[in-house]
Amino acid sequence: MEPEAESDRGLAQLEGYLLWSAEVAEARLHAGRFSEQLPWLTTAQREDVERVYTAERLAASRAMLVRVSARATSLRAEYSARYEQLRRRCVAVTVLWAGAVSGAGAALTFLVR
Repeated sequence: MEPEAESDRGLAQLEGYLLWSAEVAEARLHAGRFSEQLPWLTTAQREDVERVYTAERLAASRAMLVRVSARATSLRAEYSARYEQLRRRCVAVTVLWAGAVSGAGAALTFLVR
């Protein structure tokens, strides 16, 4: 594997890890804030509420990331196909234009003689 590609892959993994760690920290923060609104809970109940809240929030975040990733993959495929089609059209137009200019130049040369 190329060192640059491996480095890019490693940086992407590190970024993903840091983003997920931030999401976990935020879920725990929100769970703590939620349990603070329930002052009648015992310590054990509070910990259970925070654990369940955090787990639910992380499950929702994971599901959202899966949907976004799938959509990004489908968009990449769609845009790649559109780019290839546009590239083929541009090449065809350029070839036709060059042919037309060459033909016009040849005709002009023939007429001038």
